[in-house]
Amino acid sequence: MTPAAGALRFAIVTAAIGAGHDLPAAVLRAELLQRRPQAVVEVVDGLAAMGRTAERVLLAGSSFHSELGNRLFDVEHRLLHDIGPTRRLVGGVGAMLVGRRLAAAVAARDPHVVVSTYPGTTELLGRLRARGRIAVPVVAAITDLAALRFWSHPGVDLHLVTHAESTAEVRTIAGPRAEVVHVRGFDDPAFASPPSRDAARRELGLPAEGLVVVVSGGGWAVGDLEGGAAEVLAPGAATALVLCGEDRQLPARLARRFGATGAVRTLGFTDRMPAVLAAADALIHSTAGLTVTEALAVGCPVISYGWGRGHIRANNAAYRRYGLAEVAEHRAALAAALRRALRRRAAADPAFGALPTAAEVILARYATRS
Repeated sequence: MTPAAGALRFAIVTAAIGAGHDLPAAVLRAELLQRRPQAVVEVVDGLAAMGRTAERVLLAGSSFHSELGNRLFDVEHRLLHDIGPTRRLVGGVGAMLVGRRLAAAVAARDPHVVVSTYPGTTELLGRLRARGRIAVPVVAAITDLAALRFWSHPGVDLHLVTHAESTAEVRTIAGPRAEVVHVRGFDDPAFASPPSRDAARRELGLPAEGLVVVVSGGGWAVGDLEGGAAEVLAPGAATALVLCGEDRQLPARLARRFGATGAVRTLGFTDRMPAVLAAADALIHSTAGLTVTEALAVGCPVISYGWGRGHIRANNAAYRRYGLAEVAEHRAALAAALRRALRRRAAADPAFGALPTAAEVILARYATRS
């Protein structure tokens, strides 16, 4: 449909770092267009908009598949998130060097509302908004539970959180009067009404009986996925469904280690996560974020294991504090954490489906202001 004159215009700023930021952008775009078919909704790669140098630096800081890359990421996160002077210095320099590029990319879309799904652009957009260099509302999409220094900013007009427990931290950062709303709508809409366990297992070709545990390392398949799978199989009579994301070598490594017994199944990057998590008795996951939210929505208990770097450290502490997930800091603790988690399998949470979606909230706040 051709956009009508005066149609609502949205710019959704994301980053091509795994699926954790691109997926919320795509889902939000789809629902905005479903609810306002004549709207203009453009997704902007914030890293590309900031220029090649910024893109290379940020992507290099996200190299998770080597021990050196992991250590560098951990040190970088501590310096930027935990140490105020470093954070302020880097943020100020970043705004000076690439703020104009990002502001220009936003201005080129002439939006009525800007939404950011990536913390690196949220913090910068908040600075630009606070300084008057962006004249329209900026919305932060927050899909982590904790470590929200870059997900939140006093200059942001509206913070949308996927965990109600995040609200206090957001207001500590953005101010006590910051508008924070607990929403869904950054992942597959099917999570609001997931399939039954039996239907999900039939869809995926998984055994109807016995334990099924999903082992995941996010879109880039980071962390100790092989160790997680081994721990699932240790008691016997269980199936480990390993999500390999974009790692094309992982299925072959798993086959060499575990053979062709069928006890270890693999999936590459998949759009069937509602079925995957509905079929599972537990999830072992390394990178926090939306996957944990999705598992909790379908009643699948979560064990955070296999990475624990950077922002995952803070998320793990929050999982413990709020009782949302088991945390296994090392392989020796995983078996006990898995046993505890398996005792907590529950039905899908109806409260998740009752939440407003991000698109509903954004349209309610801003559709009449354009």
